Amino acid sequence: MNKNLLETVISGTPKRTSHAQVVDQLGKAIVSGEFPIGSILPGDPELAARFRVSRTVLREAMKTLAAKGLVVPRARIGTRVTPRKQWNLFDSDILNWHFACGVDEDFLYHLSEVRLAFETHAAALAARNASEAEISSMMRLAVALGDVNHTAESLAVADLKFHLAVLDASGNPFLRTVGSLIEAALVGAFRLSSPTADKGGIDEVARNHIRIVEEIGRRDEAAARQAMEHVIKVGRERIRQALGTGKGGKA
Repeated sequence: MNKNLLETVISGTPKRTSHAQVVDQLGKAIVSGEFPIGSILPGDPELAARFRVSRTVLREAMKTLAAKGLVVPRARIGTRVTPRKQWNLFDSDILNWHFACGVDEDFLYHLSEVRLAFETHAAALAARNASEAEISSMMRLAVALGDVNHTAESLAVADLKFHLAVLDASGNPFLRTVGSLIEAALVGAFRLSSPTADKGGIDEVARNHIRIVEEIGRRDEAAARQAMEHVIKVGRERIRQALGTGKGGKA
């Protein structure tokens, strides 16, 4: 997982290396449709000139994009943009490129459905497997969400820490690997809307997350699952309203 994705979006810090910049710009161009699905990318000389990098850097960037499933090289044909079903949508870069290029309600709905599948089960497993120390840590993180001094940025970071802690407490290492998906979802939420506009919004966020930990602490798997489901659905509705009204909190 790209652990700095949320911080990068919040700070606006650009990618530093030439390789990272080419991957980022080409990835966005593909996701946005500038290079449509099925099309052949321009040749190395043209792309090297466009991005002002060496062919070596460009080819390494192409390897990275191929590993993410966005392109496939074809001998004597060129590099073709692959169908979306071949893209690794769990990849944090690809998810972030979607948000950078603009997402619709359907995309966010599908993303929340995946979170409902994974995170609710993680909460149930945490109720079964979490240590007392992990439960105490999750409770501190949940309470910290209620800090009245939160900005949209600091709340997004605190929210991410909580949800990753639940994945860790589940005891299932496979669940922890979906952290990049959750991080990207929270990046999207940060860009579109935030509950920091009023004190009541922050209080509600804290209460809802505290409830998750309380149910985990009671070892009530079903209730922990329901509490997590409620948090995800509330966030989804807030984003849906932001999209519907055209009001957002873009960084």
